[in-house]
Amino acid sequence: MTSDETRGDRAPAAPAPADRAPADRAPADRAGADRARTAAALAVPPVVLAGLATARYGTGAVGDALGDALYAVLVLLVVTLVRPRLPVAARAGLALGLCWAVELAQLTGGPAAAVAAWPPLRYLLGTTFAWPDLLAYAAGAGVAAAVMVLSSRRSGGPGRPALRRP
Repeated sequence: MTSDETRGDRAPAAPAPADRAPADRAPADRAGADRARTAAALAVPPVVLAGLATARYGTGAVGDALGDALYAVLVLLVVTLVRPRLPVAARAGLALGLCWAVELAQLTGGPAAAVAAWPPLRYLLGTTFAWPDLLAYAAGAGVAAAVMVLSSRRSGGPGRPALRRP
C-alpha cells in the first residue's frame, strides 16, 4: 500500500511558506525585496567610486581601514542584490563571512599569485593578510546594515510603520 492509497481522498498538504513559488509570496514581501534591490543597485556605483578614490588617494592605516570598510559595504550590497528577502542581519553576516574568507585566503598565497597574473584582481582579492582588516570589514558591514535598517524603517518597509518626521 503506497502513501497515496493511505491518504484516501484527502487533498495534499499545503506547502510551507518557504516552499511557495515567488509568485505566491505576498505582494508586500516582493515590494520590500524590490525596494531593497533597487536601493542596493543605486548605492553600488558611489561605493565603488569611493573605494577606488580611497585606493588611489588614501594613505596609512586610516586609508586602509576605510578601503576595507567600503569593500565590506560593497559585498553587502551585492548580497542584497542577490538575496534581498534575507533579513538585513543575515545579509550583513553573510557579507562579513565572505570578506573574512577572502582575507583568510590571503594566508595561502593564492590571491597574491592571482594578482601577479592579473593585477586588477588586487581590488577583489587583496594580497597580504592583516588582522586589522577583519575589524574594518566588521565595521563596514555593521554600519551599512544599520543604515539599511534605519532607511527601511524610515520608508515604512514591509510590516513596519514609517517613522514620523518632525
